[in-house]
This record gives sequence, C-alpha cells and structure tokens, in this order.
Amino acid sequence: MHASTTTTDATASSGRPAGDPAPVVPTAAGRLASAVGDRLRRWGGMVALTGAVVRALVTPPFAWRREFVIACIELLRSSFWPIAISVAVFGFSGPGLQAGNFLEAFGSTDRSGGFMVVAIVREFGTFVTAAVVAGIVGTMLAAELGTRRVRGEIDALETLGVEPVAAIVAPRTLALVMMLMVLDVFALVFGVAGGYVASVGVLDGTTGAFVSSFMSNVTFLDLLGSVVKVGIFGGLIGIISSWHGLNAQGGAHGVGRAVNRAVVGSLMAIFVVNLVYTQWFLATFPEVNVLR
Repeated sequence: MHASTTTTDATASSGRPAGDPAPVVPTAAGRLASAVGDRLRRWGGMVALTGAVVRALVTPPFAWRREFVIACIELLRSSFWPIAISVAVFGFSGPGLQAGNFLEAFGSTDRSGGFMVVAIVREFGTFVTAAVVAGIVGTMLAAELGTRRVRGEIDALETLGVEPVAAIVAPRTLALVMMLMVLDVFALVFGVAGGYVASVGVLDGTTGAFVSSFMSNVTFLDLLGSVVKVGIFGGLIGIISSWHGLNAQGGAHGVGRAVNRAVVGSLMAIFVVNLVYTQWFLATFPEVNVLR
C-alpha cells in the first residue's frame, strides 16, 4: 500500500506514467549544434540548387526559353517604377541633400557630381535595386513555389517527368540576373537625376559643375562593376527564394514562413556579398579611388 501510494504520488508530481523516461532537455551546446547543422544544410541545399540551375540552363533542348521571356516581362512590369522612384528619392535626399550640405560647408558644392559616382553608381544604386527586387519578385517566387509544394503540385510535376528546377527555377533565376542588370542602368540614371535636382535645384549648384564633376570621376570600370555586382545579387535572390519555396511545408503558415526566410536570407546575402565585392573591387582597381 505504501509503495502504491508512492508510485501514484510520483506519477502525479511528474505528470507522466511511472517508468516512462524523462524528457531530454537540450543543452545550450546542443541547440547551437542543431542551429549550425540546420544552417549548413540550408547552404548545402542552395549550392546544390545552384548546380542544378546551371545544368538546366546549359542542357539542350533549352525548353526554358519561353518561361524566361515571360519572367523578364513580369519582372520589368512589377519592379521598374518602384526601383526608379526609390533610387531617385534616395539620390535626392541622401547623397543629394545630405552630402551636398556637407560639401557646401566647405565651399565644394561643385564636387557633388563626383560624389554621385561613389554613392549611386558603385553602392546604393545597386543595393536599392536588389532590395526592391528581393521584396517584390523574390517574395512572389518563394510564395509561388511554396504554394505549389504544399499543394502537391511539385510532386505531381516530378511524377509526370517534369523537372521543377528546369521548368520553373532556372528561367526565373536567369531572368533575375539579366533584368537586374538592365534595371540597374535605369536606377543609376534616376539616382543621379535625383542628386542633380538636389544639388542644382535646392543647393544652388550649377549644371555645368555637376556634370563636369560627374563625368570626370565616372569610368567604365564603375559602370561594369555596378552591373556585374547587381547581376550577382539577382542570382542570389533567385536561388535563395527558390530554395525556401521548394522546401516549404506546413500549409499556408509554412508558406508564409518560407517567404519571410527568403526575404531575410536574400537581404543578408546581399549585405555580405556587397561588402566582399566592394573590398575586392577597390583593391583590384585602386585608380577608381582618386577623386578628380
């Protein structure tokens, strides 16, 4: 009777039947190891997806061409004006007004055109372009693939012998790479135009001084480096968004979680690659550091 009472009391106090093993509480080291393993699994999956995309793009019969054209048109239609307005406003308020006021304090407003090369052409024009596309096109891509995954459409395509990477991911990723390069050129024009309005229209600079300073500092390397960098950003957005969409699970909630992770992952990758690329560019071509 005493033993039975003791067993009953132990069961009541622990909340589980007597004899069941106690739940394992993960330690801090275990949680860290699990997080690191999950992160490595994601990165490995994205690297594998990149290889699959490249193989699909170079393997005949190139059935992805029609989907590529459609993706390019949709990307331009959805992203052109948001990018143009965002970069123009930033060019006006950031390097235009803020840097212009700083230069005006030293009597060097006529050098504001040269500052646009550093601020817009090399850095913020590409970053704003990629960030806007990640928020618009990257989310749509992750949501579309995630919805198809949770509904079983991806599995159905594979059952029918259609490779989802070749049919959907590869043309969308290529479209992101190519169209971001095109959009970057327009973004640079709108960004410099915004800086021009601030310098000439607000800070009483002259058109001749602005244009002369800009043309004296901009080089072909600046333009080429800007276009190549934003093309890399496009590839990152396509791979990261596609991977999270293809691996979505858990219904509508899982799709939302995949979209969130795709945007955050894309922006983090853009930050890191931008840092590394800029350091490499300035170290490889030190002549662009000279302000003329």
